[in-house]
Amino acid sequence: MARDQAPHSTRRSFCRTLAGVLVAPGIAIARGSTPVRRIGVLSVGNTPTPSELEASRLALRDLGWIEDQNLIYERRYVGDKSELLTKSAEELVGLKVDLIVTSGTDATLAAKRATSTIPIVMFSVGDPVLVGLVSNLSHPGGNITGFSIVSSELDAKRLELLRELIPGIQRVGELFNSRNPYYSAARPAYERVYGSLRLEPIFLDVRATSDIEGAVAAAAQKKAQALVVPADNLFNSNRDRIVRAALRYRLPTIVEDKDLLKSGGLMAYTFSNKERAQRYAAFVDKILRGAKPGDLPIEQPTKFELVLNLKTAKALGLTIPQSLLLRADDMIQ
Repeated sequence: MARDQAPHSTRRSFCRTLAGVLVAPGIAIARGSTPVRRIGVLSVGNTPTPSELEASRLALRDLGWIEDQNLIYERRYVGDKSELLTKSAEELVGLKVDLIVTSGTDATLAAKRATSTIPIVMFSVGDPVLVGLVSNLSHPGGNITGFSIVSSELDAKRLELLRELIPGIQRVGELFNSRNPYYSAARPAYERVYGSLRLEPIFLDVRATSDIEGAVAAAAQKKAQALVVPADNLFNSNRDRIVRAALRYRLPTIVEDKDLLKSGGLMAYTFSNKERAQRYAAFVDKILRGAKPGDLPIEQPTKFELVLNLKTAKALGLTIPQSLLLRADDMIQ
């Protein structure tokens, strides 16, 4: 090619330019022989902000994978239209991405239906065995691996903390998205957890943004004394709307996604986002370097964090027990 005949200074200038632009799959990065790889992303909810993607970006960078240098993303976020997941998954397969990263059970099921050969990495999903994504966490087989964030033990711990925060609590509202296959499968386990703690659950179905106000109002009308918001991409995309509605009805919220605390949620007990980002990056790195996803055990959280929003507690007139204050990993003033 003509560039092979160019002077060395011109060639170096071209390579520096190439390293800073979006390049096509299969072209080698100028500073080495690593080919550019293409990753598909599939999820319900809205496109995350750059700050929400930062932890994952940094974790991948530590392993040598840099977006727009040797990584290109094809992102498909479908808002609250989960019926578009199948089409979006098929689009990613048609683009011949090197792997597909999924967030949520519904997105992972759509990706599984679309391909049995392209590796699928679950960034976050409920119980993958319960919903039939894999048969075994230790030996998933097939083309799926990743991070499973949900367990009945974690749900029970969250409710125990809520009972410690509000002594004598009896009725708890909990949002769920019936369009997410995990919640239908896990509903009996949720009910058993509530029963074991002698709490009455009020399950409130939220399948679209337009359902939020009515669901929170229904929780208040049914005399819920608190609101549980589990991890779901639809809920996270609407965190401000959910928390505003809860505060309007003076419902304390305990949440699974810490981002809801920034919007005014009261308490979160959940996995470490940093740990999840690091495990995600490790899965991607291993697969892009030749590992088979079916040989990589599905991992679960090992680090958990209790975070309290003292500003919200004050607004609700709640006094947070000293026992919780002493155990908190972080507090929003």
